[in-house]
Amino acid sequence: MNLEVKQPPVKLEPRQRFVLWNLGWDAYEKIVEALNEQHVRSTYDRGDLELMSPLPVHERIKLWFGHFMQVLAEELDFPFQNMGHTTLRRRDRDRGLEPDDCYYLASLETVVEWNTLNLDRDPPPDLALEVDVTTNCLDRMGVYAGLGVQEIWRFDGEEWHVHLLGEDGEYQESPFSAALPYLPISEIMPLLRESLDVADLRERLNLLRRWARERALPLYQAWQQQQQQSPPAGANP
Repeated sequence: MNLEVKQPPVKLEPRQRFVLWNLGWDAYEKIVEALNEQHVRSTYDRGDLELMSPLPVHERIKLWFGHFMQVLAEELDFPFQNMGHTTLRRRDRDRGLEPDDCYYLASLETVVEWNTLNLDRDPPPDLALEVDVTTNCLDRMGVYAGLGVQEIWRFDGEEWHVHLLGEDGEYQESPFSAALPYLPISEIMPLLRESLDVADLRERLNLLRRWARERALPLYQAWQQQQQQSPPAGANP
């Protein structure tokens, strides 16, 4: 069945979600480890744990975003690392979750060990994807903020939103991306609608490549030129 992007957000049945209240950190870590290979998304916020089985729409948008980012990196030739829905957690913040997808871009070289990614030691991802077409019991955006993720791209079932973490520890919606400042954010939803239901993956990737070459690449090159012409921080004008 085709995805209607403009349809109202889909609500999960109660059996697909449950919450454990007043749970200690050690118990949370044991549950996450036990569910390591299961198709379950967890959110832990200072003692409360929500477990949710993602809907197919989560996977469709997540896969599309993965294709989008890979094509973009290949065509624009910038380094990145996709960490998927790996568990992001910090004991000192008493928070943790699995994003729908997450990426390292500017902070790529500062990660010590990818196989043992640890936010007590390593920086959080530069960019996380949140497919928010269901109602969560816990505040996932608050958990992201507590973990220090600087940018969230959120798809709410109808529109694409960019949220940047401010100095006050709160997210503010933004018309541009800080991680990928040259991207025309307003074109992402039309591109998603056009390409999501393309049955042939090769055709979808070709469509994304055409967009990257025709729209994103010229903007990226102009941005690079502007960066080269800008004086270093602290230099006299």
